[in-house]
Amino acid sequence: MSDRSEADRLTQESAFMRLVRRPEAGAFIVMLVVVTAITFASDFKAFNALGLKNNIAIISQFGIIATGAAMLMIAGEFDLSIGSMIGFAGMSMAMMLKWGLPFGLGEATPLTAFILTMCMTLFIGWVIGTIVVRSGLSSFIVTLAFLFFLRGVTEVCFRLINQSTQISGLPDFKEESWVAWILGGEVFGWVYDLWFQLGGNINRRGEQWVDGFDSRFLWWLVIAFCAWFVLARTQKGNWIYATGDNKDSARANGVPVNKVKISLFMFTAFCATMFAACQVFDTNTADAAKGNLMELNAIAIAVVGGTLMTGGFGSVIGVAFGAVTFGLVANAVFYIPWLDGSFYRVFVGLVLLAAVFANERIRKRITGGI
Repeated sequence: MSDRSEADRLTQESAFMRLVRRPEAGAFIVMLVVVTAITFASDFKAFNALGLKNNIAIISQFGIIATGAAMLMIAGEFDLSIGSMIGFAGMSMAMMLKWGLPFGLGEATPLTAFILTMCMTLFIGWVIGTIVVRSGLSSFIVTLAFLFFLRGVTEVCFRLINQSTQISGLPDFKEESWVAWILGGEVFGWVYDLWFQLGGNINRRGEQWVDGFDSRFLWWLVIAFCAWFVLARTQKGNWIYATGDNKDSARANGVPVNKVKISLFMFTAFCATMFAACQVFDTNTADAAKGNLMELNAIAIAVVGGTLMTGGFGSVIGVAFGAVTFGLVANAVFYIPWLDGSFYRVFVGLVLLAAVFANERIRKRITGGI
């Protein structure tokens, strides 16, 4: 029986209390603590011109895949195949760029390699979603199976074709292709130009040090904004929340639960492919192992960002705060020499456990203590 009385329900909360109870509040506080600690521990080097660019690159990678994972988790499902999808997508694009299109269809361009790979990954996402909704099996088990399946297929096929699960030395397609440039180039150069004009962002020769952020930063902002808009401003967002809260009730009220879930599995595949594409065209390399454990990072960031494990509640803004926190801690070892890199995992474990307890309190408050 709920311990909340009618008087509790009618009590007017202050604006501060309403703010504190938002799902992203905890993630924001943790982010502030981490930013402050790393700033002083690194003697401000983590946020100089180059440090800021490198940190934003890691944060953006986490943010892209965590946004997809969070949307799916709000609908009450998981996708453990994200990491394997990243490796598959990256190797697929790199193989086509190196050896040409399949079935002897000719030389591949960045555009054709990207489109064909995206079609394959979206199809795989559709297959995963269809299996989950048609079979009634747990998405945890189905996507775990695809984690191993995709990883194995990627390694076996590309080892047969390329004699290696790594591809390096690809041409810098950014010089000649707009697709490669928008995926692997630089953006927001005006920020660093202004920084230079104000007397910062200067290298030892007195020249401008950094020219811009990696383009994955822009793609993260676009994907996160679209996800936020869908959740907060559209009927489909209501469908996603309703599906995660109670799928039977949602279905009874006309929500196309199966279509919602399948589309979100496809969205996580899309995010994984964007992650891989940005890496391939930035570094001109690919590796089947690139996405190892990324699925766990994505889920952890979503949880720390306020997404309930049981579904039906979450915030894209909170996920953004979580991505900033995880990205900074993951990259802090390069700016804090005395910090052992393994402390990143210690941090993830502690913060994740704390977030689960906090989110459970939120769930009980929503359900009236049930």
